[in-house]
Amino acid sequence: MENTFTPPSFHIHAPRRAFLRQAAYASALFTTPGIFAEQLTLTPRQTEGPFYPDKLPLDTDNDLIRINDSLTPAIGEITWLSGRLLSASGTPIRNATLEIWQCDSTGVYLHTRTGGDQAKRDANFQCFGRFITGSTGAYLFRTIKPVPYPGRTPHIHLAVKLKGKKELISQCYIKGHPGNEKDGIWKGIKDPKQRDNVTVDFTPLPGSKTGELAASWDIVLGLTPEQA
Repeated sequence: MENTFTPPSFHIHAPRRAFLRQAAYASALFTTPGIFAEQLTLTPRQTEGPFYPDKLPLDTDNDLIRINDSLTPAIGEITWLSGRLLSASGTPIRNATLEIWQCDSTGVYLHTRTGGDQAKRDANFQCFGRFITGSTGAYLFRTIKPVPYPGRTPHIHLAVKLKGKKELISQCYIKGHPGNEKDGIWKGIKDPKQRDNVTVDFTPLPGSKTGELAASWDIVLGLTPEQA
């Protein structure tokens, strides 16, 4: 399996260059010996939810706003979601498969029993994507800023797989969104540090002329010595 979407393959405008420079700087931090003096806070385990795709799309790459070679992008605020997959000691975890899935801009998932109006689902939004981490543990997805739907605050689901086994299922949320305080799953995270780990800033991408956003989420996985 390959990550078929990488920013360098695009005609990279200034915002994307800045984004990549920031990613390279973060990569240097995470590969510097002794950079972490203490154990990192583990990303909390959360429910997978009922809407993991019951039939995966034909396109499962890490660019969720375009399906295959379609020229029509998905509707929504384009967001570059990136970060590192790390052990509690700060060691990058390579060769892990990260999967994300989320509803489209109308609140509809890629699932036959999803809530919402299936007829209104954005057929140009992939709703699901995969990425395999490299030596730095880095990952990158291009997706849309998540939206609320009845009963849930905006969120993106994530699964981490090692050797085909799901080692972590979690969700990330928008920092400062008023729906968080009403969301039972978000409030169910009792450890403030773990809650902070999954509550992410979605900020304007510097220099973007199209209103793109950037969100950084470092995922920390508790591993046994054998797994690490």
